Amino acid sequence: MRCVLTDDIGVPGGVNNVQGVPGVEDPPRLHAWMASAGLDHGALRGVTLIAGGRSNLTYRLDLDGGQLVLRRPPLGHVLPTAHDMSREYRVLTALQGTLVPVPRPLTICQDTEVIGAPFYLMEYVDGLVLRTPADGAVLTPELAGELSELLACTMATIHGVQIDEVGLTGFGRPEGYMARQLARWQRQWELSVTGERPGYDQLVARLTEGLPESSEGTLVHGDFRLDNTLVNLGHPARIAAVVDWEMSTLGDPLADLGLTLSYWADTGDDKGFLDINVGAGITALPGFYSRKQFADRYAELTGRDVSGVGYYMAFGYYKLAVVLEGIYARYLQGKTVGEGFEREGPAVPVLIARAHQMLDMAGQA
Repeated sequence: MRCVLTDDIGVPGGVNNVQGVPGVEDPPRLHAWMASAGLDHGALRGVTLIAGGRSNLTYRLDLDGGQLVLRRPPLGHVLPTAHDMSREYRVLTALQGTLVPVPRPLTICQDTEVIGAPFYLMEYVDGLVLRTPADGAVLTPELAGELSELLACTMATIHGVQIDEVGLTGFGRPEGYMARQLARWQRQWELSVTGERPGYDQLVARLTEGLPESSEGTLVHGDFRLDNTLVNLGHPARIAAVVDWEMSTLGDPLADLGLTLSYWADTGDDKGFLDINVGAGITALPGFYSRKQFADRYAELTGRDVSGVGYYMAFGYYKLAVVLEGIYARYLQGKTVGEGFEREGPAVPVLIARAHQMLDMAGQA
């Protein structure tokens, strides 16, 4: 069903001199669609890109009646199977009423004529995004430890969701998940690669040879890390929402753990790694769990054997390398929105080398 638009936007409750931004160039058209969809939150006063996103784009809509959040795919170079708004909307809807904290989705629009791409709207959740060492300046060692525990518990909770009960049956195929993931990210690489990347082919061969056997299938977030949560630092601290579910599916829970630990930094990690890894500077601060402590705590909470997590960490670095190569390709095409994208390309070989190092430590061939 196509979205119905009206032209009656110059009335109270409409749009007053709101400037568009890349990805949402025509706020009056968006506001008219919202009205037709029954979202009456008063006049639209502003549209702001929320900084930090490296894939799907997130905007805050400031309205007389409060704030909403809009999510849409990135501009240009959208890879096959990636950035599916309906999947993200489905998982947020399914998790309502569970112990996993997520924003409440409001409506989805598949009509690309409204803002140029499919999008959905959700409630605005107040919380801090902790991404840089400067963000971490507010953290005491005690708070850092508390956040570590909250993250481990939240991951365990995500992996404990009863798939059938929340309506996510068929959301993914756990059997053969890791083999399909490897094949998928190889395809994404082939569609994104911007130049010669030494060590890439050898890494794929090593990951293929060491593929683990299929494990149990759970809901996996696919990009779980500190700065994909909104936190409140009260007493006690809490995670107000887990966001950015675009890579979620049903699969191997240790893949989630491995990716989280790939983002995580220990105090002894070299500065080059901290500089290129999103959020790593935070977890290197005093009080945060080490990678081993985080993995051990997850094992305690879930009863899962994490002895083979080194392979999953290597896979996590590989996946990050592919994602950043795709982002860098969009940057070279002039299709990114925000700052800092020029750093993504140089980060790719560092991540490839890190993946090889992790396989060496894990004793993989």
